[in-house]
Amino acid sequence: MTNAATVAPPPTPPTGHHGSTGVVRRTVAVVLRRHVIYVAFVVVFLLFAVLLAGDGFLSRNNLLNIFRQTATITVTAVGMTFVIACAEIDLSVGSVAGLASVCSAMAIAHYGIGAGILAGLAVGLVVGAINGGLVSLLRIPSFLVTLGMLGVAAGVAQWITDSAPQPILNDTFNLLFGGGDLGPVPGLLVWMAVAVALGAVILNRTRFGRHVVATGGNRTAADFSGVNTRRIKFQVLLISAVLASIAGMLYAGRLQSGRYQWGTGDELSAIAAVILGGTSLFGGQGRVVGTLFGALLIGLINNGLILAGLDSSQQQVVRGAIIILAVALARKK
Repeated sequence: MTNAATVAPPPTPPTGHHGSTGVVRRTVAVVLRRHVIYVAFVVVFLLFAVLLAGDGFLSRNNLLNIFRQTATITVTAVGMTFVIACAEIDLSVGSVAGLASVCSAMAIAHYGIGAGILAGLAVGLVVGAINGGLVSLLRIPSFLVTLGMLGVAAGVAQWITDSAPQPILNDTFNLLFGGGDLGPVPGLLVWMAVAVALGAVILNRTRFGRHVVATGGNRTAADFSGVNTRRIKFQVLLISAVLASIAGMLYAGRLQSGRYQWGTGDELSAIAAVILGGTSLFGGQGRVVGTLFGALLIGLINNGLILAGLDSSQQQVVRGAIIILAVALARKK
């Protein structure tokens, strides 16, 4: 008779109704978390459609206004998506937009539309090159570099204009950059669609896009894999500044003037749109289409608050709450 130790069999994984229910719940939770921005957009839209139906919320003009007011933020936010997916930040985009608008306006007044467009793009190229060089070559944190550039660009724009608006009397520029329509479609909507389409393709379907995500996800691993992470950081900051300068020219074309105030605060709206859209604040993931819906959600809320009669201070409170929510969602992910 032997006294062999009895070995208990391993626990059997849960099966049946309760096990499958848990799997379904987890799957639903993951799907909702991935698509929360789309669900939120639909819910907010339906809520305003019911509550503000008598205030013209669903009118064609009002819906087109939402797209017009969102377009410039979306163009800026597409560039911000690349930056944040790379685990960097760009706080200078609002000031770059303002500087580009006044440089374009001043160049148009003296040399014509061609010079105006080149001047606006040059602002983005110069600022992006400076930001990218300081971050990638000198390894200064992008938060500090772009925070400093925010002040520099805003100060230069105010200095060269003596704080005065710069009118744009060139009808071609105004029509091309946001003031005109392509048939029934506002020109700003075309700019927004092109920026989102190109951004989504580049980030999701190209080698460069994969390198951006890899650099943001794990820079050390990306370096060992042969990715030139310094160059990638330089390039994403350059892209962000150029798109911000285009947004500045869209402000100028739509409002027929260049002003240093254009773009003020856009950096916060762009960051909120990117994070709400599903891009991780800590890098390694980027969703350009989600950014579009994040920007549209912010524009939708702003429009609804105006129609509801809230004053500017109350609107600022709500926008601040949206940014806090965006960061909270990023940490949860």
